[in-house]
Amino acid sequence: MEVQLQIKMNEKLFLRDPEQTELGKKIIQHSVELIHKNGFESFTFKKLAEEIESTEAGIYRYFENKHRLLIYITAWYWGWVQYCVVFKTNNIKDPAVKLKKVIQLLATTVVDDDKTLHINEDLLHQIIISEGSKAYLTKHVTEDNKEQLFKPYKDLCGVIADIILECSPKYKYPRSLASTIIEMAHFQIFFMNNLPSLTDFGKTKDELKVVSFLEDLVFNSIRKK
Repeated sequence: MEVQLQIKMNEKLFLRDPEQTELGKKIIQHSVELIHKNGFESFTFKKLAEEIESTEAGIYRYFENKHRLLIYITAWYWGWVQYCVVFKTNNIKDPAVKLKKVIQLLATTVVDDDKTLHINEDLLHQIIISEGSKAYLTKHVTEDNKEQLFKPYKDLCGVIADIILECSPKYKYPRSLASTIIEMAHFQIFFMNNLPSLTDFGKTKDELKVVSFLEDLVFNSIRKK
């Protein structure tokens, strides 16, 4: 039997660890499916309870509110992406090739990972593109940050920043560029599919052109004297 991938999560994100029970895993699985289908604004614990044939009270035993649940699934996603980046670049010696692999991972369609049976990474990726910023664009982002709720995202940026410095050790803005790569990949994909006049890829809907754009942006930045 294949070993299931475990992403370590900040205990402050939940009241009870959803990974430890079947109900908890159903909450995560169907939350991803419902948010993807209807959007975060329309998502409620009442609708989730009906979907999984449980009660709202049962869901509240795991998560304080739906925003905390959103932070949980976004943090889980970033932890999973970091795992993918490390795994898929581990045997690559050329840092430029490593960085291109990272850009490709961030800007192309995600394939559902069979090592995480209760989470569909393809759907979660689409949620991150359209809803992910809602996890931190809040009035209480500073308090949430003090509790290290966004650490997986910052850790991923750190990993990418290290690869950027491998390519160009004297580059002054590795973390800024790392977070820009991530956000720009998502913005361009969202614009391409929804607001095509804001991109040069609206007609073709070609993700590889987004990859080429990001490679051009990144490597011109780090090679500029």
